[in-house]
Amino acid sequence: AGFCPDFITEVIQPLLVDMKTKGVRVVSNAGGINPYACAAAVKMIAAKSGVDVKVAVVDGDNITHRESELKSVGISCLDSESPLPSHIQSMNAYLGARPISLALNLGADIVVTGRCVDSAVVLGPLMHQFGWLPDQYDLLAAGSLAGHLVECGAQSTGGIFTDWHEVSDWDTIGFPIVECSEDGTFRLTKPPGTGGLVSFGTAAEQLVYEIGDPTAYLLPDVSCDFTRVKISEVPGQEGSAVRVTGARGYRPSNDYKVKTKSFSK
Repeated sequence: AGFCPDFITEVIQPLLVDMKTKGVRVVSNAGGINPYACAAAVKMIAAKSGVDVKVAVVDGDNITHRESELKSVGISCLDSESPLPSHIQSMNAYLGARPISLALNLGADIVVTGRCVDSAVVLGPLMHQFGWLPDQYDLLAAGSLAGHLVECGAQSTGGIFTDWHEVSDWDTIGFPIVECSEDGTFRLTKPPGTGGLVSFGTAAEQLVYEIGDPTAYLLPDVSCDFTRVKISEVPGQEGSAVRVTGARGYRPSNDYKVKTKSFSK
């Protein structure tokens, strides 16, 4: 309990043997509030399937035990600036990409996280694959943007597009794919033969989704400036691919966003 069971039943159970055979490594924030239980479920499936996998858990997001400490220094709610509520049930910090990258560097086949920023599950593998350093902020911003464009699934392939009538075959809409280069440029696309739409409009709408200030999208690893991002439709692949460049980054703040759940007595 406390993690996403469909990660086990719909991904790990049917696909683990193929993933291991083909060398596919997986990073998921399906751990929810109980990442160790999620990892144990992965290991149980692996044992039953006779597959040897290394499973890593990214821990440390649960800071419920620090409630009194945080209240004592005057931490307030982000939007209302009101004091933290009296009856807190859970507090989880949004972690970043560096522990994910470290887990992959240490040889993990499957990385399970608890609470983290959604884009970190893409940036972490990019830092591992390309050797991006923690102070290469433009690259970290580019990788974060790649993650941001795919983090909400089919939203960037037309799922919530304003011009919805331009989107075809909703019943087979494809999930987004990012094909990334070492220099931080990437292509946003979707699987061949699927419905949906990848265009300047669908990518641009997802780019500005829930980022607040586009000059300062604050993440644990980097503060992002997306105001100079260029989205170009790929010639010959209109409707199915765009090229994205121009993300800029600078040093992150010393703060973490925290999700707090409370209840009233």
